[in-house]
Amino acid sequence: MLTTVMNLGDLLTQVARRHPTVPGFITAERTWTWSEINARIDAVCSSLRRLGVGKGDKILVHSRNNLPLFESAYIAFKLGAVWVPTNYRIAPPEAAYLGKSSRAKVMIYDAGFEEYVDAVQAASPALQVVLALGQPRAGELAYPSLAASAHEPFESAEVDRDDPLWFFYTSGTTGQPKAGTLTHGQMAFVVTNHLADLMPGIDYRSRSLVVAPLSHGAGIHAIVNTARGAASVLPGSERLDPEEVWSLVETHRIDNMFTVPTIVKMLTEHEAVDRYDHSSLRFVIYAGAPMYRADQKHALKKLGRVLVQYYGLGEVTGNITVLPPSMHEEDDDAPNCRMGTCGFPRTGIEVAICDDDGNRLQPDETGEICVRGPAVMIGYDNNPDANAKAFKHGWFHTGDLGHLDKEGFLYITGRSSDMYISGGSNVYPREVEEALLTHKRVHEVAVLGMPDPKWGELGVAVVVCKPGAQPAPDDLIKHLDGKLARYKWPRHVVFWEALPKSAYGKIAKKDVRALLSKEWEAYCVDQQASV
Repeated sequence: MLTTVMNLGDLLTQVARRHPTVPGFITAERTWTWSEINARIDAVCSSLRRLGVGKGDKILVHSRNNLPLFESAYIAFKLGAVWVPTNYRIAPPEAAYLGKSSRAKVMIYDAGFEEYVDAVQAASPALQVVLALGQPRAGELAYPSLAASAHEPFESAEVDRDDPLWFFYTSGTTGQPKAGTLTHGQMAFVVTNHLADLMPGIDYRSRSLVVAPLSHGAGIHAIVNTARGAASVLPGSERLDPEEVWSLVETHRIDNMFTVPTIVKMLTEHEAVDRYDHSSLRFVIYAGAPMYRADQKHALKKLGRVLVQYYGLGEVTGNITVLPPSMHEEDDDAPNCRMGTCGFPRTGIEVAICDDDGNRLQPDETGEICVRGPAVMIGYDNNPDANAKAFKHGWFHTGDLGHLDKEGFLYITGRSSDMYISGGSNVYPREVEEALLTHKRVHEVAVLGMPDPKWGELGVAVVVCKPGAQPAPDDLIKHLDGKLARYKWPRHVVFWEALPKSAYGKIAKKDVRALLSKEWEAYCVDQQASV
């Protein structure tokens, strides 16, 4: 039985009524109030509805972080359409795939991305309406003109709990991206849960700094802030600039921000952190990967107890576990310190560790992290094989490995695809990386299993050093003595100037492996020649 629910787009409508003159979106150029933003959104919605865009239609958006990208989500929601945001750094063929696989009827694009529109049009016969944020070409509509047009009051489409509102594309480790289908009812739960578990007490006086793409996790975070009338503050620089970030924190009295561990590391290691007032911060939320303990301790030293970790996937909209500020301790021996954990299950969410047959494992036993609850997506769009693999035994299977302790705190070992087998023993790179990062000269590290004729796979550590003298490879490996069993030690160390990162600041293991494979092949050839 279908259940009619509130259209999620009306979160913004309600806020605009309660706080019409309160800032909603702040950039270096100007500030938009909630009533101004809502009027712009309703104007575009009215124009698109007259063009026949409505419930179930897909709206593809290819844009840098800006006000129209923020608005486009609510345009899709209010129309009852499905928001399909892209990572703007992808290549045109990748955008074409997203347009075709989503069956996009509308495309909104930022200035300078004309070739992406051409690629989507060539691949997707469903595309009918194109809105340009910059100068429109023949047959295209000007988004700024539509946003400023006169319109009648816009009434949002009626929706049911399981009506899709967002195709959250997940890259995964192999194959084409999959569209996780988020719905109005599911996202209403997620917003409520984020407000309860991640940022309790924020309100219309709060300010949130946007330091990640609004197309993915930061977009969810922005929706949560919108629900309380808290303004989003957008940096002027397209690239992360720690000086600008800390300046904005001081100027706007930022109290919350969403990011990933590598960005927290960059921000807190930059000297600007000591020159600006960041005492307004209450919640520095990091997700996407666990934070290495050494980086966590440094961030706590600089910022105080404002760190909030959550673990989740796009398919569960980040809604699996939480580690609140009270459980982030700088001192390893503090009574409340939970070293290595990503927290406890979110409110209303159940987490289990399962074996390959779906049986629950005992505390401290490693297996696949599985989850169920109202935050889980309804499935991957038009992908029965992926759904059959992900939904089984009554659980959503994350593909991540880990264990629960006796109190129900979750510890992530890594992706199942990251694990390697050396000499018949399973090795989980995450714990090896944690141990290597305790070396005073190590800045970043990625550990991977590479093919070996004798052992099956050997651990290789790719290390980025801190400025100064580079340690000898043997010294790094000996550093693990007493920290890890010898079979877990990497047998080979390479030094790189930097590790490849995703658009969201996470170390891209897939890219590391592709680059390392070339080095490893040459190394193996040299080894064979010397025998």
